[in-house]
Amino acid sequence: MLREHGITTVVNCAVNLDFNLVPEDGPARDLSGGAAEGGAVTFGQGALRYYKIGLVDGHGNPATMMLAGYYILRSALVQELPPDRPSYPHRSKGNVLLNCRGGRSRSVSLGALFLHRAMPEKYPTLDAAIRHVQQKRELRPDEWFEAPKPVLVEAARQASKWIDMIGHDAPQMRAAQPADAEQ
Repeated sequence: MLREHGITTVVNCAVNLDFNLVPEDGPARDLSGGAAEGGAVTFGQGALRYYKIGLVDGHGNPATMMLAGYYILRSALVQELPPDRPSYPHRSKGNVLLNCRGGRSRSVSLGALFLHRAMPEKYPTLDAAIRHVQQKRELRPDEWFEAPKPVLVEAARQASKWIDMIGHDAPQMRAAQPADAEQ
């Protein structure tokens, strides 16, 4: 289903949701480096790029986690991987799936923060971006006061202020170009 929608990258906002993307028919290994068997934790290369932020759905997150989530999401869209490294198998650009457990609070807050900062001409305020995501997610208007949760909206507001201080599109946030591309 992800491939049908051109999704090559997943950004998981939830602390309470995990996915094992290592294919069962691939070279899965356990943490000691041996072949994985019988409930061992596996690692290896999954079918797509995967980032996990680990936000709590409510109180308990430092606001810096929302800021980190913004930069993880932004980097997932601009990062270029070296073409000559076989250990980096997922170089293709595609769509990004931003998710949390219910798709109503954590991912809505982070997605709205990203839209507001990346497209300020279309979403001049965080509230405008939140309304857009609420509508696209088809959240009922009578739920909007609680979806996303106000504490997560406040974390997004604080992160937006920090982005102003850090710089939204600072040179270090752009994809690095090979040295010979500048010549």
